[in-house]
Amino acid sequence: MNTEAQNIVQNNQPLPQTNNPIVLFDGVCNLCESSVQTIIKKDAQGKFRFASLQSEVGQAYLKKFNRPTEDLDTVILIEGDKYYTKSSAALRIIKGFKGVWPLMYGFIIIPKFIRDKVYSYIAQNRYKWYGKKDQCMMPTPELKARFLD
Repeated sequence: MNTEAQNIVQNNQPLPQTNNPIVLFDGVCNLCESSVQTIIKKDAQGKFRFASLQSEVGQAYLKKFNRPTEDLDTVILIEGDKYYTKSSAALRIIKGFKGVWPLMYGFIIIPKFIRDKVYSYIAQNRYKWYGKKDQCMMPTPELKARFLD
């Protein structure tokens, strides 16, 4: 387990301490894992940290933000004490990439309820379209430091 995750919430212990943005994702979803791999490739500075929603860390963050612990249908981006879900999280993540990717952040002007409707449609069909794993992804040894679980 990553040293940042040593202080995992169990018996009211504090969450992992990091100043980096945290991406919570569905750890058994092929589309979600592919998205995490894309973030890792585009995040040249290595600023993003990751945890699956199913992990102890992910579940602790869901509880911290008063979200249902079975809510696995959204990516969650945590920046400090704020969190973003669905399309807002995805767009804020892309905004941090290099190259032309940040131009996609322009979609933020589309009303959230419309963006999230599209996001939810994809989320509802992600297992059918992209498949699912029996267990959460295991990071390679060189990437392990970026994962909080």
